[in-house]
Amino acid sequence: MAVTPSSISLESLDLDPAFALHRGGKLEIRSTVPVRNADDLSLAYTPGVAKVCTAIAEEPELVNDYTWVSNVVAVVSDGTAVLGLGDIGPAAAMPVMEGKALLFKQFANVDAVPICLDCTDVDALVETVARLAPSFGGINLEDISAPRCFEVEDRLRERLDIPVFHDDQHGTAIVALAALKNAARLTGRSLGDLRAVVAGAGASGVAVSRILLNAGIGDIAVSDSRGIIYEGREGLNPFKEALARDTNRAGLRGSTEEALAGADVFIGLSGSTVSEEAIASMAPEAIVFALSNPTPEVHPDVARRHARVVATGRSDFPNQINNVLAFPGVFRGALDVRATTITENMKVAAAEALAAVVGDDLSADYVIPSPFDERVAPAVIAAVAGQARADGVARL
Repeated sequence: MAVTPSSISLESLDLDPAFALHRGGKLEIRSTVPVRNADDLSLAYTPGVAKVCTAIAEEPELVNDYTWVSNVVAVVSDGTAVLGLGDIGPAAAMPVMEGKALLFKQFANVDAVPICLDCTDVDALVETVARLAPSFGGINLEDISAPRCFEVEDRLRERLDIPVFHDDQHGTAIVALAALKNAARLTGRSLGDLRAVVAGAGASGVAVSRILLNAGIGDIAVSDSRGIIYEGREGLNPFKEALARDTNRAGLRGSTEEALAGADVFIGLSGSTVSEEAIASMAPEAIVFALSNPTPEVHPDVARRHARVVATGRSDFPNQINNVLAFPGVFRGALDVRATTITENMKVAAAEALAAVVGDDLSADYVIPSPFDERVAPAVIAAVAGQARADGVARL
């Protein structure tokens, strides 16, 4: 039954600490300059503002120096793939987008504006975001369902000269790569020694697979609800067809669990379940990243019986693969050098910097640092900014 305004009590909701924290929203806008008297007013607004407007009209790049544009990101969603909630619409997605903006500010001093759009058509999404883009230094796409999210991001990246980053894809990929590099190091191997199985060919599954390929993974097989993806399999969309061409050199077919026999790595991004028997069939010194939330593909305690390293997406187990380790620093680094885009090399550089924070403290329960480790954001920022310059996409 639908909840009507008269059927719910705000007072009763506020007894729940989650509702109490969100009451009135989690964000506000504050001025950075005082308006104490007529002189202040004349500088902040008319007539003084006209000088700045005229200068920007003559030299558009000055917008980055004399407005907030160079330090503000739009957090954009259509509400079709929110956390573990699915397609709940733009209004219900707003608390998540506010939370994302809060994390941008908290972890990297990036100002962010949550924008939830009441449209799901790819053309409409691209056109709307592109028309909003002059007000922002970067676009963080969030919780847009696959496969539409791939096309939306690709088209916006082609159209705009500011960073466009779908965090569900690339934030997850960066953190997963960092953790996997450290897990491999712990077990005396390199990425090139590993055969991985990725369960899930949605936004995060595709991005994780792509970044692992770019980083030199030995081999990787990706599965969807119909089993392992391979060249020639019927019913693949264009994004899965491309993945089939670039993965599964071993030519595996069948189910995820069948592919796990002898595999070194399992990365779960599917919301499905994997049996203990399948985990037990993996190679010695196995690495299991069961990342679905709130229920991992295999319980961490079960996975630890057979795997050397276990990670999840949850905060109540060791080795949380949390996107907040990546996206604030990635955008801060890109904004600091006014990058025109975020390259694949910038993502890998972010992962390498994140992995390096762990250093000599590496252990089975510590392959990825905490989001509250104060070394994380500066390391990622520096790596991303440096790689942007090396890739020739920095304007500063």
